[in-house]
Amino acid sequence: QVQLVESGGGLVQPGGSLRLSCAASGLTLDNHPIGWFRPAPGNEREWVGCISTHDGRTYYADSAKGRFIIYRDNHNHMVLRQMSSLKPEDTAVYYCAADKVIIHNLCYIKDYEYDYWGQGTQVADSS
Repeated sequence: QVQLVESGGGLVQPGGSLRLSCAASGLTLDNHPIGWFRPAPGNEREWVGCISTHDGRTYYADSAKGRFIIYRDNHNHMVLRQMSSLKPEDTAVYYCAADKVIIHNLCYIKDYEYDYWGQGTQVADSS
């Protein structure tokens, strides 16, 4: 019965900003590590960042570091991803994923480490 839903995608101009959100039913996100991914060749998905549980540690791919921020809104039980200085190469469908195992100060970079996935939200650079 666990469902994750991403939202906030859309069309933006180069250099613009966008905020993605990840919400869930059947699961309290603030108690689980959350990863963000985009499609990769084959059936794999490319890791772009993640956030651990209540300690709030974040990790980012090199392409996202310094431009993207992942943070939690525990009041609304959501995980957000602020994307700034967007580039054409940022165009992709972005997915959030939850690890069912609660581990503090840690989140994984491999897609197979996550158990629950949303359907994705499209981010497109208008250039």
